[in-house]
Amino acid sequence: MKVSLIAIAIAVSMQANAATDLAAHAWIHGAKDCTTNRDPAIEVLQFDAATYVLRQNKCVHAEAPFIYVLFGEHTVFVQDTGATEDAAAFPLHDTIQGLIAQRMARSPGQTLKILVTHSHSHRDHTAADSQFRGKPGVTLVEANAKAVRQFFGFTDWPAGLAKLELGGRTLEIVPAPGHQDGGIAVHDPRTGWLLTGDTLYPGRLYVKNWNEYRATIARLEAFSSTRAVSAVLGTHIEMSAAGTLFPAGSSFQPREASLVLGGEDLSTLHKALQKAGETPQDINLGKFVVAPISGLQRFVGSVLKWVGGL
Repeated sequence: MKVSLIAIAIAVSMQANAATDLAAHAWIHGAKDCTTNRDPAIEVLQFDAATYVLRQNKCVHAEAPFIYVLFGEHTVFVQDTGATEDAAAFPLHDTIQGLIAQRMARSPGQTLKILVTHSHSHRDHTAADSQFRGKPGVTLVEANAKAVRQFFGFTDWPAGLAKLELGGRTLEIVPAPGHQDGGIAVHDPRTGWLLTGDTLYPGRLYVKNWNEYRATIARLEAFSSTRAVSAVLGTHIEMSAAGTLFPAGSSFQPREASLVLGGEDLSTLHKALQKAGETPQDINLGKFVVAPISGLQRFVGSVLKWVGGL
């Protein structure tokens, strides 16, 4: 155990500078008047030669989710497809193909497949699935709990851990229900990133199932204690740099908080949830706010199938 912890410390140290750059990045964040906004529909940030973070423009959709694109030697992993289906307004498939073309120009003869998965199944993370469904060279894992468990081979959900081989880059998949039944977290040892979807990010952490969520955070905290985690990255920013929540549905978020959270934030959340016990309650932890979903909200969500929301 001592040897593995030393290795983890070295890996985190090596990744620290790059993670700091990501933490300091100011993302496009909409406009007071979206009719005058000329920012691209998708901002593309290249983290390293094989890793990208994409963000949807808030003037295209107020949820402005983040999408992660990780290249292996034979497979491109795409987590989530954003909040807008229309390819003209939100050309996600074409953007991914453009990144692949750039990669192949540097590595002639390389063949790359696309694998599309989801942090969870809510509409603001699955809307552009239709841009990928049925396309040559694309595997789309449908956004439902059954498909997720079958694809990754989980037989005792939410127990277990799955591995996903991209070719010279192996991702670890951790079950993460609580916000949504089929949610997952993804650890990328290459960058040290722990991708947490809507389970943890700088904003409102909507909790559908309180006890499942508590168990998920405990699971992720224990997992991260034995891994190199340089950054905890979710799929939204809803908090200002001053530590206040932006209004829900805002299309303009100036001076946003950093996308990047850390392992210490995961530990803080875990401790707060353990202290709270089994009684759902709002918890403000400064960088994020835990917000249990009421029975009425759950009912409305089931009727509307969470269209565009929580």
